[in-house]
Formats: sequence, structure tokens, C-alpha cells
Amino acid sequence: MRSAYVQCVGGASGDMILGALIDSGVSLEDLIGELAKLKVGGYSLVQQKAQRGGLDGTHLKVEISEGGNRKRNFSDFIAVVEASDLADKVIERSCAVFRRLAEAESAVHGTPADETHLHELGTVDTLVDVVGSVIGLEMLGIDRLYCSPFPSGSGVVKTEHGILPVPAPATAALFAMARAPVVPPPGNATNTGEMVTPTGAAILTTLATFKQPSLNVERIGYGLGTRESPYYPNALTLWLGEETGALYNASMRLIETNLDDMTGEMLGYVQERLFELGAKDVWFTPIQMKKNRPATMLSAIVHSDLESNAINMVMRETSTLGVRVRPLERYEAERQNVDIETAYGKVSVKVKRLEGATVSVAPEYEDAKRIAAEQTLPLQEVYRAIQREAEDQLLES
Repeated sequence: MRSAYVQCVGGASGDMILGALIDSGVSLEDLIGELAKLKVGGYSLVQQKAQRGGLDGTHLKVEISEGGNRKRNFSDFIAVVEASDLADKVIERSCAVFRRLAEAESAVHGTPADETHLHELGTVDTLVDVVGSVIGLEMLGIDRLYCSPFPSGSGVVKTEHGILPVPAPATAALFAMARAPVVPPPGNATNTGEMVTPTGAAILTTLATFKQPSLNVERIGYGLGTRESPYYPNALTLWLGEETGALYNASMRLIETNLDDMTGEMLGYVQERLFELGAKDVWFTPIQMKKNRPATMLSAIVHSDLESNAINMVMRETSTLGVRVRPLERYEAERQNVDIETAYGKVSVKVKRLEGATVSVAPEYEDAKRIAAEQTLPLQEVYRAIQREAEDQLLES
């Protein structure tokens, strides 16, 4: 499984993503050739080796020439892409990015996407940044894209809309739509300016998963932005390699609290609510508290972006006066649900993979339970039969 990890060292923008792809091995000539399939002119790509802080990398600039200043809306962008000769996968992913960006802009302005005036985003460089990034990932053979948390940036940014806070409203809307993890700017700097642009946020929130994979790193590319900041290197890092089969996720939190005055029914309700919220796991541990009173410790694992909501729910739904929170490192095997044909018909099976190989399979409990009830068979018999068929079909000999 060939994967890439985007580390937003100094933020993320369309030109920084393109620069990192070029720095990682994408041929500029080949990229220009693929972009020509859009049948849109009025621009050129200029590649330059440069330095930001102490970091060497590639700065790729989309220079707009005569005829490239025509303003387009999102429907225009999508129509251009769909009418191109690009590969179906590139068309599909590029249009998905534009639709997400349209949804964010529409929500910010309170207008339908086709009636939203795009200002800076309506020019040809937005088209090139989005489609070029998708093409570059395909050229590198990237099967999966992952991304670090976004730095929030700080201060204000001057736009055609006027002076806006950082992150800009459209960028912030994209963060919220994807429930993307956001961290303070480097060193908690108070005047970094814009670090993540709407285009950069749209590309990464559409195409990437916010996890850090375990990679055997083959190469690293650095895409440079235009700003020279005293606070951080204005660069985006792209790590390429093969996944080792376990995903490392540093953005998890373990939330715990001790309870000695709640019924089993109430505890069960809290567990259900936490799972509905998106907790990865919730469990109870029998403990003893002051004066040897029997009690229960509630534990929940959640993504960092759910931390506040999970704490608020525990505080509201239990009798506790406080909770403990710890950062948690979690490794996850690759997993997938696959439908297979069995003697009982189509059944969903959970597949576990390590280093690209299937190592175990397990029938989906609800499917096995349904079949057992419908055919008045023992659940264990149904489960074992499905397990054997799944192993025969999916496990490598």
C-alpha cells in the first residue's frame, strides 16, 4: 500500500501542495501535459528551488497571463473538468474537491453555490491547484493520503471581501465540515497571518484522512509558500512510502472519571451516548473509592477533536464533578468490511490487514444473528460456517 503523509509544518495551500509533489518526483513537464487536457489557457507554471527558514524545497507558482483573469464559479470549474480528457479518477476527485469548497463558500455567504461570488478563488489558478494536486498524487501512485492537524494561524488577512480573521471563514468552515484537527500556530505565535488557504483546506479535507500512518519512508518532498516568516518555515512536507500495516494516531484522548452513585441503567445510557458521539471505545472498571466504597471507573477513547464534546457529555450525564484526560497513542491495523457470497447468501465480513496482507476475518455479528433467527439455526453453527467460507475466500494460503 503506497501512501503519503502531509505534514503541515508551515500551513497548507494549493501551490505548496503542488510544490511538494514536484519536489517528491512529479515531472513538471508531465504535469503540464496532463493539465493541458483541461483545454484552458491563460496561465503558466514556474518551478523554482528556494529556501524558507533553513529548509530547501520547491516553490511552484501559477502565473496568470493574458486571458487567465476570467472569473468562474464552481459550476464552471466542474464543467471544465468533466469535459476534459483526464482519467475518470482524476475527474471524480477534482470535482469532489470543488463541491466541498462550494459547500463551504455557500455556507459562509448564505447563498447558493452558483450565486456565490468567488473573488480570489474564481481565477484559473484555483483550477490548476486543485486538478494539479489530484494529478500529482496519481502520478506518484499514492493509494492513500494522510494529513497532520492544521495550524490555525493568527491575526488577520486582507482579501477582496475586506479584512478577515485567520483562519478565513471559508477555511474555518472546511475545518468544521471535516471535523479536522486544528492546533495553535507554531510557538503560539500571535501574528502569523493566514497559514491554511481555502484551496489547501479543500484539497486535504476531501482527499486525506487525519491520521499519521506507520510508513517505511522512501522520499520526502518540501513545497514552499511565498511568505518568509520569522516564526516558522513556510513549507509543507510530503512523506512517501509503503505502509507497514499499523496506523499511528497521536490525536486520541483517554477520558476517565470515578463514579460511586449511579445505577447500571444510567451508566449504560452514558456509554450509548458516547458511542453515538463517535467514541472509539467505552468501558467500565470496578474499583474501590474512599472508605472502600465499591464504585465504577468510566473510560472512553475519543479523537482529540471530540474531546470537549465528550467531556461536556460526561459532566452532564453523570454525577461526576471532574474528569481526567490524557493524550493517547493508538496503533490501528487496516480494517475493512467486505460482502461475500456464502451458503446463507450475501454476508458482511470484517477483514483485518497488516502490511497489505489479510491476516484474519470475522463475520459481522448482526448478519450472523439475523441468519440464525431466520433459519432457526444455532448462532455458533452459523458463525463458524461463515468464518470458514470467509477464510477460504479471503485469506492467502
